[in-house]
Amino acid sequence: MTNPEHDETGPLERQMPADKAAEQAVLGGMLLSSRVIDPVTAVLEPAAFYYPIHSIIYSTICDVYGRSRTPKIDPITIAAELESTGDLAPIGGSPYLSTLIPAVPTVANTVEHAEIVRDKALLRAVIEASHRAAQRAYNHQGDAIEILDDAMAELQGAATGTTPLEVKLSVGDRWAAFLDELEAGADPRALDTPWHDINRVIELKPGQLITVGAATGGGKSVFGMNLASHVALTRARPVLVASMEMGGSELMARLTAAEAGVDLDHLIRRQLTDYDWARVLKASDRLQNAGNFVLDDSPNLTLSKIRARMRWMSSHGQPPAMVVADYLQLLTPEGTSSNANRANEVAAISRGLKLLAMEFEIPVVALAQFNRNAAGREPTLTDFKDSSAIEQDSNVIVLMHRPQPDEENPDGRDRSSEIDVIVAKNRNGAAGPVIPLV
Repeated sequence: MTNPEHDETGPLERQMPADKAAEQAVLGGMLLSSRVIDPVTAVLEPAAFYYPIHSIIYSTICDVYGRSRTPKIDPITIAAELESTGDLAPIGGSPYLSTLIPAVPTVANTVEHAEIVRDKALLRAVIEASHRAAQRAYNHQGDAIEILDDAMAELQGAATGTTPLEVKLSVGDRWAAFLDELEAGADPRALDTPWHDINRVIELKPGQLITVGAATGGGKSVFGMNLASHVALTRARPVLVASMEMGGSELMARLTAAEAGVDLDHLIRRQLTDYDWARVLKASDRLQNAGNFVLDDSPNLTLSKIRARMRWMSSHGQPPAMVVADYLQLLTPEGTSSNANRANEVAAISRGLKLLAMEFEIPVVALAQFNRNAAGREPTLTDFKDSSAIEQDSNVIVLMHRPQPDEENPDGRDRSSEIDVIVAKNRNGAAGPVIPLV
């Protein structure tokens, strides 16, 4: 066995694992085809690149890609972006970007090249973790069991791409923070809704998938926008609304109607009265400064695109506190064949949204459509269109029901303008309450 004291080359003085050709092929593939950017960003973080200039180029490509519905990615546009940020000269100027294109054997293998880059990064993480453990052992920084336990935890983190030394997992580590939550009377990480009656029953907690189901025209989009505007505008927390059903103009009309108190039909038809204009102008400052409220109506939205948008928001200092997806069954499935089973596709999307909530430690609100059999009656958990996995993956399920004229009304009041919100599933509280919303 080699004696480290007589080994002329220290652990970090040897050549660290890296593959320059693979890094260049990844960047070149992204410059040649924006279609590979989503699957690549699902594999790589900027820190995975060994060469700093490659990390800068990668971050810039992702930034430009996430900023626009129809991004233009090529060496010229990326060079212009790098120049605007002052990073063009440090990466070697436009000539270096041009060398990345011939470095691509085939664009079809870009994801495989990204996996090579990721594997090299994990190997470097293992080496660095082992080196830190060795240094602690040489310097007697702690007893042997403590050093060994920490080293095993950090090596496990290196293997999975996480940093367990920075995560408090034990009951002892968590206890003080839990006492603080009890003393505060609420979970400080949880979000509320704009409806006090609903807040008595449910909280929007980090890592949860909250599904809101309704029939066509049942009000789920309005519910989602009202919830998002409450978190973004009232609570001043960044929010991402990923809409597959409505375009940006329709979303803005619904948001303005809610915030300004203007008839939605007037906004959609662009027929505002003087009274409407006065209300819109009163809300103008608030909405004009809502930079933390992001509406993404990009076509063919996928989970990877939503994840890329979330990372883009984080890179601009506004990590989303909540994501609203409108609606679940319209998300484009990834990596499926033309004859794939629709139930399996929706199940994969539902599970992906749940994993997204856990990965970013935020609540994800998924709006979902009922099947046709739910029309004209009070809905149940089995009414979701295409897949029963939605029920299994969700922490909280809210069903929206518009009462029919012939339904019994023991209070005798007019319910024509009401929608019943049924808390059908609630893992952290009571299920079953029916809350009427006007």
